[in-house]
Amino acid sequence: MKTDNKIALLIDCDNVSSKSIDGVINELAKYGVVNIRRAYGNWKSPQLIGWEEKLHPYAIIPIQQFAYTTGKNATDAAMIIDAMDILYSQQVDAFALMTSDSDFTPLVTRILSNGLKVYGFGEKKTPSPFVDACSQFIYTENLVEVDVSAAATKTDKAQSKDLKKSRIELRKDTKLVKLLRTAVEQSVEDDGWAHLGQVGQYISNNSSFSPVNYGYKKLSDIVHTSDLFKIEMRKNNSEMYISAK
Repeated sequence: MKTDNKIALLIDCDNVSSKSIDGVINELAKYGVVNIRRAYGNWKSPQLIGWEEKLHPYAIIPIQQFAYTTGKNATDAAMIIDAMDILYSQQVDAFALMTSDSDFTPLVTRILSNGLKVYGFGEKKTPSPFVDACSQFIYTENLVEVDVSAAATKTDKAQSKDLKKSRIELRKDTKLVKLLRTAVEQSVEDDGWAHLGQVGQYISNNSSFSPVNYGYKKLSDIVHTSDLFKIEMRKNNSEMYISAK
């Protein structure tokens, strides 16, 4: 994982909440430096007040886009045009698109065809075509910090607890289980064990999976909790190998 990659973050403010921007920036810091930060929308609209408050603290440049025609989303067009300009200028190594709109799916596939990764961030209402097209997709609800202090409400505490999927919930997720088992099968070595790094690389190359969507920070945490595989630590407990039970 190269942490010196240059990433362009483009935000569709009409279709995603501002509450998760801190989590998005922190998540992207794992993959590189977000050197382009732009937010698109009609800044005269009262619906973007929450985003206005985030612009200065996160050094995000607002891009004004008037709604010239009712029912037509000019914001999408402006964001797509800028993305293509950035792509052709070769200023970045990856894109991050913050939106819940599946209309950006063709843009994702176009960027991917140039060999660049696309990190997607959107609400749980985001249609699956956009989610599946991204190199990695994270639901923004999982990036919103929840107050778990003594003064927090019962709802806040319940929400914090619900973010992390239990062993039973992980094992009931057939799509996740199939992905993990396939990744292990494709990464297994001659001794019947697969290096977790290779498993993670296979998953990254073939899906939009992120452990964050299950309430975990790392793939290894999901492997431990799900209890789907035998685990063996090697090289002074620095490397994890897993094998089918």
